[in-house]
Order: sequence, then structure tokens, then C-alpha cells
Amino acid sequence: MTRDNVTRGTHDVGRREHRSVSRRRFLAGAGALGAAATAGCLSSLGFEEQSARVPALVENRPDAVYHPTHVEAMEMVGMGSAGPYGVALSYSFPHRFWTVSGTDTSKVSIGASDSMHLMASVWHEEAGVVLPSAAASVSVSRNGETPVDRRPWAMLSQRMGFHFGDNVSLPESGTYDAEVTVSPPSARLTGAFEGALGEPASASFDLEFDPETVRSLEFTQFPEKAGSKAALGPMDMMAPKRSQLPPAGEFPGDPVGGATGSDGSDTARSGDGVFVVRTLDAPPAGADGSGTYLVVSPRTPYNRYPLARMSLSAIVEGGGGTRFDGPLVKTLDPDIGYHYGAVVGDLAGGDELTIETGAPPQLARHEGYETAFFGMEPVTLTV
Repeated sequence: MTRDNVTRGTHDVGRREHRSVSRRRFLAGAGALGAAATAGCLSSLGFEEQSARVPALVENRPDAVYHPTHVEAMEMVGMGSAGPYGVALSYSFPHRFWTVSGTDTSKVSIGASDSMHLMASVWHEEAGVVLPSAAASVSVSRNGETPVDRRPWAMLSQRMGFHFGDNVSLPESGTYDAEVTVSPPSARLTGAFEGALGEPASASFDLEFDPETVRSLEFTQFPEKAGSKAALGPMDMMAPKRSQLPPAGEFPGDPVGGATGSDGSDTARSGDGVFVVRTLDAPPAGADGSGTYLVVSPRTPYNRYPLARMSLSAIVEGGGGTRFDGPLVKTLDPDIGYHYGAVVGDLAGGDELTIETGAPPQLARHEGYETAFFGMEPVTLTV
């Protein structure tokens, strides 16, 4: 069972993260509240109303993916292109979420001056794959002022999948100039991505802000389902669906033995994460070495979103010795998607493969994911 502020082994890091988030919220709130005092436009969307609208968290939440207490509708600002990247900008009602630092989580509550939860989804337009190892910054300006200029959290949501998001404060109603700048992925790039994603690029949007519009977004509660081991499905729009990895049965490569999934394909589980493990006869271009290429694709249950920004390693034992013992590299490939991979040499039937998690996904989480994907025990499979 987890709580709002959970320590799982790295106490000092968690406290620093919590203080950093709190201080940033205080400073941002102080500035926005000062502007609101003169504009008088945020009183219709005050903290008291937001707090009353959001249900209390379920007690005894499972250490797994669970059905959240509620869901808010989303308003699409627009979709655009930034060099090779597709970008979608949207917003929803301000809401609570959790940041992750090492093995610690810290809850970020709705701030008194928060106007909306602003979200950017980023993908490669030609390949159509989401880019969990990229980075994004967002600026929102109007009349020479820039009330929002930050790097939003890389985060995971049951409805939005992987995206960049944060609660933001805008001083008054009106039309704002919003710009999303995408920085190249930090993961190893293979296949057609090798050498092709080296420069930042930006997309611009007109953001219409009206507190009444935000307040009127549909808000649905789930008193009977909340806390059960289940998940909301992706929103019915293009950007979140790009976050979904192929089902295990459609994932490239030869399966490595494990528990049989519902689609008849070999998968394994740890910390409620689903691991699809495959081998390729040769590595993709950009991955050094020759011989068998091991592909590990951890994803969420139910929606198949990539569990990005983990630290994974593998050990292959067989033939009386150790054939491989090393890290699995975060890799982005247009055909394989986001995965963790390594050249492991020649494998033989009966070899034992162990996948170990050094760090859980370093992603902020929306409600329903904040208790999952921790305490991930090693996964052991037989080739």
C-alpha cells in the first residue's frame, strides 16, 4: 500500500524533489495570484471549488494499476508539426499527480492559482511512434508577458498515455500564444532514426483560455470502480493511441519463454508491468555488435503504454557459464518502437535469461498509476 508521499529507499532524493515541487508551486502561485488580484478573472475557478470537485483518494490503493476515482474531459488546442515531430497540445481541469525520483513519489496537489492542466503529446510523424525519451518545453505568452515558460513533467496517464504535462496558471481570460519546443530523444536511435533526430524544433498554437470553459469540462466519478484493478481506456483521439505499443502477438522478433498472455503470446509480469521479450537474429543499424539482439518491451497492463525511463539489465546463463551480463540500452527504433535492447551473442535452447530492474519508470503519474511499477522483482525466462 502506498501513500501520498512515499519513500522506497532514497530518502534524501525524495525530500529534495518534494521541496523543489512545493517551492515551484509557491512561487508560481504567488506570481499568478498577484496578477489575478488586478485582473479579477480567476475567482470563478478558485482552489475551494477545485478541491470540492475532486474526490478523495481511495484508501488501501493496490500496489498495481487501479481504476481512478474520476476522469475529466479534455479540450484540444490543436495539432501541428515541429520538424519531423508531430505535436498535439491540449488541456484539462487542473488535477493532482505524482512525481517520481528514484523510488520515491511525491504528490503534487492542485494549486490555488492553477488554471488548467496543460498537456503536450509528441510523436514522430512519418513513423507514427511516440517518443518517450524526447524532452519538451512549453511557453505561453500574451501582451509581452510569459506566464508559463517551463519543461513540463514527462508523465503517464490512463487516458493520455505518455505525454508532457503540468498544472499551469494564467492571469486572465484571452488568447495566448503557445509554443511547444521538442528536443531530440536522449535514447539510442536505431534503424531509420539513426542520425535523423538531431535538432530541436517548435510548433505554435493559439490557446484560448476561458475559466468558464475549463470549469464546464465534463467530469465523471466512479464510486463503484475506483480502486479496483482496472484502467480507463485511451481517449478517442489520435495522439494517445500513438502511445500504445503493439500487442505482444504483433511485436517483432522471436518470443522468449514466459507466462502465456491472453493473446497467446509469451509475456512476463513484474510490479504489475508487462514484459514482452523478443530476440532478433541481428541488431538494427545503430546498435553495435553482431549476433542475437535482445529486445525487452515493458508496458502497462490494459493499455500497452511504454514504461519508459527505466534502468534494466540482463544476464544470460547457459552452457556452463555466463553468455551475457550487462545493461539493456534505452532505444528508439521506427520499427520496434521504444524498447530496451542489447546484443547478447549467440543463444542456445535452455539458456536462462534474467531481466533485472535497477530503477522503476522515472515518469510522473496521473491517478491510477502512482502505486504501480515499483518493487519490480527480476524476471527469469528460459530461451
